[in-house]
Amino acid sequence: MSETPVPAETPYRPGSAATPSAAVTRREPGGMLHSWDLSTGVDGPGTRFVAFLAGCPLRCQYCHNPDTRYLRDGRRVLADEIVREAGKYVEFIRVSGGGATVSGGEPLLQPVFTGELLHRFKHELGLHTALDTSGYLGSRATDALLADTDLVLLDIKSWDRSLYRRLTARELSPTLAFARRLAELGKEVWVRFVLVPGLTDGPENVEGVAAFAASLGNVSRVDVLPFHRLGAEKWRALGLEFTLADTPVPTADRTAAARAVFAAHGLHAV
Repeated sequence: MSETPVPAETPYRPGSAATPSAAVTRREPGGMLHSWDLSTGVDGPGTRFVAFLAGCPLRCQYCHNPDTRYLRDGRRVLADEIVREAGKYVEFIRVSGGGATVSGGEPLLQPVFTGELLHRFKHELGLHTALDTSGYLGSRATDALLADTDLVLLDIKSWDRSLYRRLTARELSPTLAFARRLAELGKEVWVRFVLVPGLTDGPENVEGVAAFAASLGNVSRVDVLPFHRLGAEKWRALGLEFTLADTPVPTADRTAAARAVFAAHGLHAV
């Protein structure tokens, strides 16, 4: 089964190739924003200004934001607009020890725009920055983009390759390659792992993710996230079948057991 090609971000300038300079990046007109929000505790440390970009190449069965699948699900905005909005909350964010996160969708579907936001959040607003990504498009993240990223929230959805393909309609290997690159750069990572009963909660699968995360040396935290059905109504509204509608949420004991596996590998699991 061949994969549907992932569209490249539109405005790469001639000569910029795969690693556009910071100056070229900052001249880009903008990107497709789905929404923004303020959150606490789930998108990085402290209170965060979170920009949710539109578009994602994965088709996760448990996605709680299927309304961010396509670039057309967003509206075109300039980085100026988002930075101005974030600037309204800078003092509040700083007091909480927070920052700004670029999420999605999949932000690396729009790497130039994502890089622009991270750069300006960090250097204009002086905020801690985080990138929330599946890692599938990690090869699109330039060294400049990662230099402006203080923390990567990396979703590793399964260790079992066939299960990963079944869950996401994509391959696992690009995520693992990106994780290794982040380790080589010494970039701080929080691994996120969604515990889905009957799918990702198998002992070998949890052990595989835990062993890999522990081998990297730059994972400071693992978020074991219990599966939920809160996005089911969005699926129905979009005319999509939510195939996990009958899947139960994991019990507290099952979630604690998964966290214990990560802890046994010396990882801080929450």
